[in-house]
Amino acid sequence: MHLVLRQLGRVEYEPTYAAMQAFTQTRSSDTSDELWLCEHAPVFTQGLAGRADHLLCPADIPVVATDRGGQVTYHGPGQVVAYPLLDLRRAGYFVKEYVYRLEEAVIKTLAHYRVTGHRVSGAPGIYVRLDDPSSHTLLPQRPKKAGSDLAAQRKGSAPDALGPDFTGLGKIAALGIKVSRNCTYHGLALNVAMDLQPYARINPCGYAGLSSVDLSTIGVTADWAEVAELLGQKLKAYLTP
Repeated sequence: MHLVLRQLGRVEYEPTYAAMQAFTQTRSSDTSDELWLCEHAPVFTQGLAGRADHLLCPADIPVVATDRGGQVTYHGPGQVVAYPLLDLRRAGYFVKEYVYRLEEAVIKTLAHYRVTGHRVSGAPGIYVRLDDPSSHTLLPQRPKKAGSDLAAQRKGSAPDALGPDFTGLGKIAALGIKVSRNCTYHGLALNVAMDLQPYARINPCGYAGLSSVDLSTIGVTADWAEVAELLGQKLKAYLTP
């Protein structure tokens, strides 16, 4: 699979969103896949499942309704945004594996900075332990293998009955995707060195009280361009069949 990497720099959200849609709508079976890396001016984006009550106080930050999955999230300077524009049929894998590969690329990017990224069952994205970002200790709330929920129920417990457990965690990367005619757009955002205050104006990804963090707040000094280049390399590697 040939993946064309495009570094867009800082671009406005709405024209970029429109460009992704146009690219996807007009591409053919011969169109090369692309990966766009960029940074946005402050904006809240609302997914198809988004609820107005998760926008607590947007104030002067614009809100853009989109056709991606998920709830509300924030984009702003100091965040690497990656938009893979892939033909999944040609790649040979389905959406669930696509999401796994996106998350794995983020996990490997964080590992370069000695930060351990974690998955949380039922909540796409990547999280870190706030008390020890480098800890490799497995989360009890990590996704379980098939059959483990049944075993838990037989023991009289249902760990996911109340929804995801974010105790002691901060979200460092968010995912929101769209698949149209087997082709992907939208993507993921990795927080590098941001003003995190706007996250307090929303329930991030629809979860009240969910902490959002970036590399700088957990002690990692990294340049945006450096992280963007590394994430781009990891995405190219993990999205290749």
